[in-house]
Amino acid sequence: MLCLFSRAEIALSQEPSVGEKIAQAYGIGGFGEIEEIKFTFNVRKGETEAQRSWIWQPKADRVTYHGDGKTDKAVTYYRKDLSSPGSESLVEIDSHFINDQYWLIFPFHLVWDKDITVKIDPEKGKFPISGRIGRMVSVVYPPTGGYTPGDRYDLFLDDDNTIAEWIYRRGGSEIPTVSAAWEDNRRVGPIMLSLNHPGADGKFRVWFTGVELKLSSGERIKLDE
Repeated sequence: MLCLFSRAEIALSQEPSVGEKIAQAYGIGGFGEIEEIKFTFNVRKGETEAQRSWIWQPKADRVTYHGDGKTDKAVTYYRKDLSSPGSESLVEIDSHFINDQYWLIFPFHLVWDKDITVKIDPEKGKFPISGRIGRMVSVVYPPTGGYTPGDRYDLFLDDDNTIAEWIYRRGGSEIPTVSAAWEDNRRVGPIMLSLNHPGADGKFRVWFTGVELKLSSGERIKLDE
């Protein structure tokens, strides 16, 4: 996955592309109001569950990792410093952060990330979980750069340009790496988040807890669980 976050406020074109329309549906125009995002990423794969808790200050791109629930030790770093000498130990942590953050706010990366290809499939696609037929958008990342270059996402859209389901193909694999739904859409201040991502077979699920925003006004918004 490739993260090239540039600025909090993005100037959208008068005739938005499909990627911009998806990002708009999730409130990208208000993202500049956000000073801090707290969230816990939870994942279940078969009988195994894991969680990771984060605080992200997007304007400074400052990340605090609060661990996997087994320790209270926190690690804080600026993503711009990851290439500095001595930062090698942070790279694995940051790869987890990028993965978890993509599940939370992927629609915004359709505008933020550079050198990606976002295309509407001319033929309607079959949704991988519900089996219904609808619009499909492919998102392809470049073959170099990021933690997993060449990634591809197939997005299956509802009529309001929100994501109903997706297929993630690591490194562009023809065999899907993960198929999951985008459920439990919640308005959190200026943005909307999808908090529940169950897989097709009941053995896989990603979900978010402890979501809290701090806005530039000083207001804090915490989601009820």
